[in-house]
Amino acid sequence: MSSLTTLIDNADIDQIVVGMSASYSQTITDADIKSYAGLSGDNNPVHMSSEYAEESRFGRRIAHGLFSAGFFSALFGTRLPGPGCVYVSQSLNFKRPVYMEDTVTATVTVTEVDIKRQRIYFDTICKVKNKVVIDGKAEIYIPKKK
Repeated sequence: MSSLTTLIDNADIDQIVVGMSASYSQTITDADIKSYAGLSGDNNPVHMSSEYAEESRFGRRIAHGLFSAGFFSALFGTRLPGPGCVYVSQSLNFKRPVYMEDTVTATVTVTEVDIKRQRIYFDTICKVKNKVVIDGKAEIYIPKKK
């Protein structure tokens, strides 16, 4: 189950201002974790094996951190700033685990717009039950319109 909240879609850089944000929510399923493992090659047993994960510090299987962080890319490429933008950089701090059946809400918020360099800077955050699980910063390049 997923949902998108949009404030702006495919904007020119001069339409984007500090404070604009967009969010995406998705409930993490066993199928999601298995699919991500297949795509990424990350078959760490803390993600894949209930028996292994029960003995870990997490007590049960956790989702891949980069799976949730990937929601930022979805927001940038489809909502804010939208199609055509290019990821330049992303920092990530993993604060808490994400478990199966958790609903992750990813939010990106504009912190700076550099029209001269065609760059937009964002705070990025993922929450589960209103607790931060991932935070960081991102830089996005906006190609000039032809």
